[in-house]
Amino acid sequence: MAPSVPHSSSVPLLTSEANEKYANVNWEELGFSLIPTDYMYMSKCKQGESFSEGEIVPYGDIPISPCAGILNYGQGLFEGLKAYRTEDGRITLFRPDQNAFRMQTGADRLCMTSPSSDQFVQAVKKTVLANKKWVPPPGKGSLYIRPLLIGTGAVLGIASAPEYTFLIYVSPVGNYHTASSGLNLIVDHTYRRAHNGGTGGVKSCTNYSPVVKPLFEAKSSGFSDILFLDAATGRNIEEVSTCNIFITKGNIVSTPPTSGTILPGITRKSISELASDIGYQVQERDVSVEELLEAEEVFCTGTAMVVKAVETVTFHDKKIKYRTGEEALSTKLHLMLTNIQMGIVEDKKSWMVEINGCDE
Repeated sequence: MAPSVPHSSSVPLLTSEANEKYANVNWEELGFSLIPTDYMYMSKCKQGESFSEGEIVPYGDIPISPCAGILNYGQGLFEGLKAYRTEDGRITLFRPDQNAFRMQTGADRLCMTSPSSDQFVQAVKKTVLANKKWVPPPGKGSLYIRPLLIGTGAVLGIASAPEYTFLIYVSPVGNYHTASSGLNLIVDHTYRRAHNGGTGGVKSCTNYSPVVKPLFEAKSSGFSDILFLDAATGRNIEEVSTCNIFITKGNIVSTPPTSGTILPGITRKSISELASDIGYQVQERDVSVEELLEAEEVFCTGTAMVVKAVETVTFHDKKIKYRTGEEALSTKLHLMLTNIQMGIVEDKKSWMVEINGCDE
């Protein structure tokens, strides 16, 4: 393993200010793909014990047993959140406590030991500070943060791993979907993303690789993403491949409930609150395909895409077009949320956490 770098504030490299304010990146052409940065965070613990304080180490490969729980049985979780640089030079996080709580919920479902909420948030802060020059300039993107909790201890029979690693790496990113127009979704009739009693409601690593094939097929047919139906009846919509979905009709905004098969998105939660603030009636309930086809507007939410309008949905031989553009609710909600995230308006909800310094 590469030698660790102390995370003391006396080490200038950790704030990335010793040499330059920004990394050598073409900020005008950021997409959503990995750009390796300087450092990552690592902490370990034995099953049932507490995580060590952890340390900042150079970004790179990690040694792992071929018998590790994550490799053999998929015992692992990940999170996704972002750091933003504001016009006045601050660097902030969006609701990191919610990611910490979601990781703890997932760890309980997968019989894993998880870091405390405070340790999660402090580790995220330290990782961003260590990679400060990789946070894009205001309005040019964000620093995507990927915390991982994985079973790295060796286990041959199916059981909880004897040791866990909590790791965080980061990458500057731009838009998840590069097209300026709305999404063109296809309703999938063959595959199901999650089942009652399964792990669809937590951010398990095992939830995502089964999505790759149907997503590839959808994109090969010219669609931007795929919309999954519920496994129990095949009549209700659930999630797009990596994001939550909303429909609107009149003054009512509806989104499927997070009752075990749908991930409780943090952006989803925030957008629901903002929509309610401006007078919409927000409902969390089963949403049928028929209601989807009769909706006036459809949009998706997620950490990567924030809020994105759906332009069309294809269901069998029907292709339905929805309201998009300046008059769309999704446009208004996107502006409301990003203005909070970028520090353009006052954060009256206390969602943003400043990280220009870490609590010791």
